[in-house]
Amino acid sequence: MTVQPIRLFGDPVLRTPADPVVDFDAELRKLIADLTDTMREQNGAGLAAPQLGVGLRVFTFDVDDMLGHLVNPVLEFPDEEEQDGPEGCLSIPGLYFDTKRRQNVIAKGFTAHGDPMQIVGTGLMARCLQHETDHLDGVLFLDRLDAAGRKEAMKAIRQADWYDQAAPPTVKLSPHPVTNPFGLGR
Repeated sequence: MTVQPIRLFGDPVLRTPADPVVDFDAELRKLIADLTDTMREQNGAGLAAPQLGVGLRVFTFDVDDMLGHLVNPVLEFPDEEEQDGPEGCLSIPGLYFDTKRRQNVIAKGFTAHGDPMQIVGTGLMARCLQHETDHLDGVLFLDRLDAAGRKEAMKAIRQADWYDQAAPPTVKLSPHPVTNPFGLGR
């Protein structure tokens, strides 16, 4: 178990959809341990494998005294209720922006040993599950901001001490629905 460096905004791995996990082996369990150690060292609520440069569909979380992981997650939204509040990302350190998310989510996937599991999340846990699953799809929370919010975020990122002027990243619109799972209304 080792704390690993976190990839920062602009790294192409953060924009690349991750591959499904097919081998539930010791290597996967080591990756989950590294994700957990790195997330806890950085006081994060969650951390996805692409943030460590690994293109696999797995993330860890530590929300409301619930520490865990989810492999190959699939999200379901039981209702249309939304939340709007500050959201940050360990790959965009020190910056937070109000981001709309669904209030309630059901995340289905697998444990490190391949056993099926389900997490029912509301509030902060729902936000975390959506944020980390977005990472697995190559989507950053900035993609969920409206045009004015993205402009404000990019200005703050360009002023951040970790930002690399030589490799300016781009922000894209999310391919995922903001308000409902069928893409009706934005």
